[in-house]
Amino acid sequence: MIHSGTDPAAVAEAARLIRSGELIGLPTETVYGLGADASNDAAVALIFAAKGRPSNHPLIVHIAEAQQVLGYASSVPPFAARLIAAFWPGPLTLILPRKPGVATAAAGGQDSIGLRCPSHPVAQALLKACCTGVAAPSANRFGRVSPTTAAHVADELGDALFVLDGGPCDVGIESTIVDCTRGHPVLLRPGVLTRAQLEAACGEPVLDKEALASNAPRASGTLASHYAPNAKVRLMGKDELQKALAALPNNTTTAVPVAVYAYSIPGLHPVNAASVLYRVMPLHASQVAHELFAVLREFDAQGVAQIWVETLPATTEWDGVRDRLTRAATPL
Repeated sequence: MIHSGTDPAAVAEAARLIRSGELIGLPTETVYGLGADASNDAAVALIFAAKGRPSNHPLIVHIAEAQQVLGYASSVPPFAARLIAAFWPGPLTLILPRKPGVATAAAGGQDSIGLRCPSHPVAQALLKACCTGVAAPSANRFGRVSPTTAAHVADELGDALFVLDGGPCDVGIESTIVDCTRGHPVLLRPGVLTRAQLEAACGEPVLDKEALASNAPRASGTLASHYAPNAKVRLMGKDELQKALAALPNNTTTAVPVAVYAYSIPGLHPVNAASVLYRVMPLHASQVAHELFAVLREFDAQGVAQIWVETLPATTEWDGVRDRLTRAATPL
């Protein structure tokens, strides 16, 4: 059931469901989440069951304001406090040391916890009405394409779920995740916030998890294969893409076998155009992030077998989109 997020009665009902230990769908500026009371381990277990997600794969806890951090974290390093001041509310998740006995199921049993303060007004209204942190991974089956509209959530998880509709997500890909448990900021998952932005805010270099000898905490969306549509995703340079198009059989009577998502489409020779579904990729990373998951879902709805995506520019503002597409193209 989809309900308007601008309706105070709908927000109040969603908050009641959360406090009662039930699940709801909620909008954030990144993607839609499947939410439960983070302090209720039985309710959090319903999230793992609904998604088919391993229970040791931690969830992000969403809070209404920065002051709630110390309800979940045992400490906040100075660089983490600077990141909070710069980017909350917003698309940044921080991994912090967890207070013992708090949100154990949401943390996947780890001694750390992921916290985020979303900026979406509907999410803010819900969190304030709940008076509790809400554990909320993306509202989709585990490993599949994240939802960026309320309709995506209903299509994925069924009409019985109470979903607050906050419109299409502004950002469109999940939050940047920074590990703050090891004395220095460590980037676990890129998002729309660039490394340069993070470093300028926290005042020190942001390290890569691969550069450290110790293992990073488990975090949402960091498995090798993730965000995958039903169709097989292939990442291809422009020349490779042109050759692959030329090699397609010239049979326009069958269903469209291939979808192409590329910024060079105007320069591609339209080989077998009738048997290929084309979508022009925007030239700016933020625009691609905004539409990426919706485009992948659209291609799946068309029944294509493969999705060919042009290789992205090798600049840092594309890191978040590149991460999602690389994981989507990695076989399970």
